[in-house]
Amino acid sequence: MSSSLTSCRASTEPVDVRELGTIDYTEAWELQRRHLAARADGTAPDTMLLLQHPSVYTAGKRTEAADRPVDGTPVIDVDRGGKITWHGPGQLVGYPIVKLGDPIDVVHYVRRLEEALIHVCDSLGVTSGRVEGRSGVWIPADDRGIERKIAAIGIRVQRGVTMHGFELNCNADLKAFDNIVPCGIRDAGVTSLSYELQRDVTVEAVLPLARDAVLAALEGELPVSEDRWLPRPEAPKAAGVTFALQN
Repeated sequence: MSSSLTSCRASTEPVDVRELGTIDYTEAWELQRRHLAARADGTAPDTMLLLQHPSVYTAGKRTEAADRPVDGTPVIDVDRGGKITWHGPGQLVGYPIVKLGDPIDVVHYVRRLEEALIHVCDSLGVTSGRVEGRSGVWIPADDRGIERKIAAIGIRVQRGVTMHGFELNCNADLKAFDNIVPCGIRDAGVTSLSYELQRDVTVEAVLPLARDAVLAALEGELPVSEDRWLPRPEAPKAAGVTFALQN
């Protein structure tokens, strides 16, 4: 496994962080593709897009028919790994477009993104961690609910460059997830920072925390911890693969 104490990026130049506000999903997807092509060609630096989307469902390559909305709500099929999820107001979305260093370790890249978002939760007073066999950041089952996901990760790596990324529920309306099987996982729930803290936590407040944490995780300044796995009596039933790799 790649060391978490060194950068996972091929470049030592600073990441160009762009805060885009609210942007349509398909527009952001096309923007990612342009940035990826430029980065792979060596004509642009590593970039991270931070934004929100208007309400939209997106389906990764492993989405099954039973995961989709039953009422005919439109779904955008995309080229990331993972299954179906929702994006919308109150959810911070981050798209790092980064050329990974050799040897490319996609799983470890996902672990770095998880570490960054666990750090954000810690800084706000929310206890979170990883679930064996699943990606993303999770809240352990307690008297307030079953095990629940607070941040999802789904990526694609093409020509050695990452795209897509993470979503962190800040003060999103979680009812939007009721219409699908989020990430194809039926035995867990979905939550937000606002629900866990019982106060309004906005995207604007969380964005600088997430920006700094992701950059630190990519550089190895925030190493991947090995003690943040949630205890479970058994392995999860749905693994939730979250990445696609194309040479």
